[in-house]
Amino acid sequence: MSLWLAREPLVLASKSAVRRVIVENAGIPVAVHPADIDERMLESRMKSAGPREVAQALALAKAQAVSAMLPGRLVLGADQTLALGDTVFYKPADKDAARSQLQTLRGATHTLHAGIALVEDGAEVFAHTAVAQLTMRQFSDDFLEAYLSAAGDAVLHSVGAYQIEGAGIHLFDRIDGDQFTIMGLPLLPLLNFLRGWGYLAA
Repeated sequence: MSLWLAREPLVLASKSAVRRVIVENAGIPVAVHPADIDERMLESRMKSAGPREVAQALALAKAQAVSAMLPGRLVLGADQTLALGDTVFYKPADKDAARSQLQTLRGATHTLHAGIALVEDGAEVFAHTAVAQLTMRQFSDDFLEAYLSAAGDAVLHSVGAYQIEGAGIHLFDRIDGDQFTIMGLPLLPLLNFLRGWGYLAA
């Protein structure tokens, strides 16, 4: 018997390989359809919103964009924001930007907000935002260069220029929060909802 009870796979409105692996490892079949939205434009329209609201709004926008093309399908959108005080960080454009981000985050505690939204036929049926706090250690400049070399282009693929499931774990003194939240998809609330909705075996 399969854990997944729906006739069709869950649609993931994200090109993130990490999010896909998280969902598939939980026994849920996935069809990947990355959303084509202008994230920076949406953020610019939410200047008074905090990083939590932005993460949730981006997750919903992605899911709704894909849902419009796939009627009758359950679509999962996800997004994540990183904030240090009032400063919000995005995926670095290049290695120099990654270095600058990590120098700013070094020795400080920043907050990750991971938002998810489930949409069917354009209507939101579930939304959740989880929070994690991460404290970077006071690493040396030599370590920073070694880390950037070891991590390679992976530093360009995640907000904050790190992935805790890889070499990025060496950056931290303390992590408070669910690992799935830090990886960009709070899994347990999603599974709980899908069980209650009859999409997963209970």
